[in-house]
Amino acid sequence: MKYPRPPLRLSLCLAALVAVCGAQPAALALGDDWRPVEASELALKSPVVERDADAEVLFWDVRIDDDQADLVFKHYVRIKVFTDRGRESQSKVDIPYISKFVQIKDVAGRTIKPDGSILELKKDDVFERDIVKASGLKLKAKSFAMPGIEAGSIIEYRWREVRHGVSRYERFDFSRNIPVQFVKYYIKPYGSALFDSDGKPVGLRAQTFHANMTPFQQEEDGFYSTTTSNVPAFREEPHMPPEYAVRPWMLVYYSGEKKSTPDEFWKSHGRRTHERFKGYMKASDDVRKASAETVGDAATPEQKLERLYNFVRARVKRATDDALGLTPEQLAKLEANKSPSDTLKRAVGTSFDIDMLFATMAAAAGFEVRIASTSDRGDIFFDASFTDEYFIDPASVAVRVGEKWHLFNPGSTYVPFGMLRWQEEGQMTLVSDAKEPVWVMSPNSPAVRSLERRAGKFTLADDGTLEGDVRIEYTGHLAADVKEQNDDDSPAAREETLKARFKSRLGDAELTAIRVENVTDPDKPFAYSFHVRVPGYAQRTGKRLFLPAAFFQRGVGPLFPTSARRHSVYFHYFWGEEDRVEISLPEGFTLDNADSPAPFKGGDLSLYEPALQLTKDGRTLHYTRKFYFGGKDAAGSNFFPAESYGQLKTYFDEMHKQDGHIISLKQGAATATSNAAKP
Repeated sequence: MKYPRPPLRLSLCLAALVAVCGAQPAALALGDDWRPVEASELALKSPVVERDADAEVLFWDVRIDDDQADLVFKHYVRIKVFTDRGRESQSKVDIPYISKFVQIKDVAGRTIKPDGSILELKKDDVFERDIVKASGLKLKAKSFAMPGIEAGSIIEYRWREVRHGVSRYERFDFSRNIPVQFVKYYIKPYGSALFDSDGKPVGLRAQTFHANMTPFQQEEDGFYSTTTSNVPAFREEPHMPPEYAVRPWMLVYYSGEKKSTPDEFWKSHGRRTHERFKGYMKASDDVRKASAETVGDAATPEQKLERLYNFVRARVKRATDDALGLTPEQLAKLEANKSPSDTLKRAVGTSFDIDMLFATMAAAAGFEVRIASTSDRGDIFFDASFTDEYFIDPASVAVRVGEKWHLFNPGSTYVPFGMLRWQEEGQMTLVSDAKEPVWVMSPNSPAVRSLERRAGKFTLADDGTLEGDVRIEYTGHLAADVKEQNDDDSPAAREETLKARFKSRLGDAELTAIRVENVTDPDKPFAYSFHVRVPGYAQRTGKRLFLPAAFFQRGVGPLFPTSARRHSVYFHYFWGEEDRVEISLPEGFTLDNADSPAPFKGGDLSLYEPALQLTKDGRTLHYTRKFYFGGKDAAGSNFFPAESYGQLKTYFDEMHKQDGHIISLKQGAATATSNAAKP
């Protein structure tokens, strides 16, 4: 949850937007004209920053100004293409953005061929499309193909990015997916005086991460500039730490002079947070009545809190949920809730409203309640030595049960009772208080809370065609993720997403009778069910069929396909998988190879347990597979340094090998009498 901020404090949505848009291909010109192309740029034959690069940014300039209501970024980037691979990678350009908060305007581009001839990008060739980042984040993008690129060409493009609203915090990236020779930012401080939440004047400051920048230099028209050079390419890897924990970037913000130690700063911050929100938790008669009726005959503190948690989630709809489909105009017209009583009566509100209704009802039920602040580890890893509130937000409700603080986040629609958003689990969390705020560690949810359960009942034909019915269910964090990905899609789009997923690994798979269940239900598992037909699933060779027993892993590549690793490995949360596959064998076929895939463990961290069994009549094969990662009690680690990549890769490679286990069936053999496949 994100609570109301002091003046000019960056909101959650805009913070996410800055993180996303800062990572886009961009650069800015000082005006609207193209800069002259130097003969040395055309003559450049090899990259400067990374010798094996296929393309390299020559310069990347960004000018940031405000027009009172909005912040305007003017981007200009120039790229040299060295190889055919560079031509392929740079020919199509996406400029991603979150349409609710950003507009992309005035896109222009051109290609300068090795002979100096120029091809202009036509305005009609710029279009809008939906894209999905590797992290799963769905965005809009202005997309276009650069004309006539060949090895030796220079391409350049520019645009204006209009961010709605003026913020006290902005992020600036220095890296791209190809190396960058030179980056320059022009920043114009706000013209009017700014003040913090205590009414004290603030000044422009900068904090760099994983980068070295030049000191700010004064430019014309009130701008200041800073530069860096020779920036290596930033390349995403599967299951890597959040981008801003590893890539070079700079935070530019407005703040007063800080002279306190981290301990003093955070204690003061915890006290201010308590004062800011204590007024929201005053219970009216109707809230007290609703609390008493909801608690009812619950006997234990846990039962009482669970009833209150489920009540507010069922009673109040979150206005910003994609599933509600409210437009920005409709959201703007919604009357703001001024108290938990308003939220209870109107049954619609923000995440903040829902959390505060829960907090107030819990306090009315006799619990000691506080607001707790934490960082978002999906964005960056928190470092308390940076004494500014930017990386930490009032994100949950803390309720004391006995001697322990328990954390709740009912304002996050798809987070079940007893869990937080994964981004807020396993984090140092500051519980506010009028006198002595305290740090607590938010717990990680065990693997058994986030399961993918898959079941399939199939019939195998003698030509290798597999056909049957499938059901897949997701719980916990897995369910929350897939619900967020699907809740704003149409039913047809949800079906197409499922079809594409299976066709990508099973080729000619035919999915029919598709049902997508509980997409927007806050509590029930997200579920797919469908009928599937897969021609050639088993390979027919003479009188034998070679059958992959692990249907749900068929065609899935290794989790870590590369031999080397640049970044550490970082799993968002612990999870488990449970599979049940039943395959009726074709008439006249029996087991020819009765080997079973082998189970193994990764200490207390992980367990892989496949099993294969044949019914007594020899007609049906049963395959089960259990896997969890992170320890059943959530005591394991989800972060592995790059140095340990080899060991981790070996573990998952072995699991991938066992998942590919093939069963041999032979036609015309005597009826099988064994009731189990031998390990």
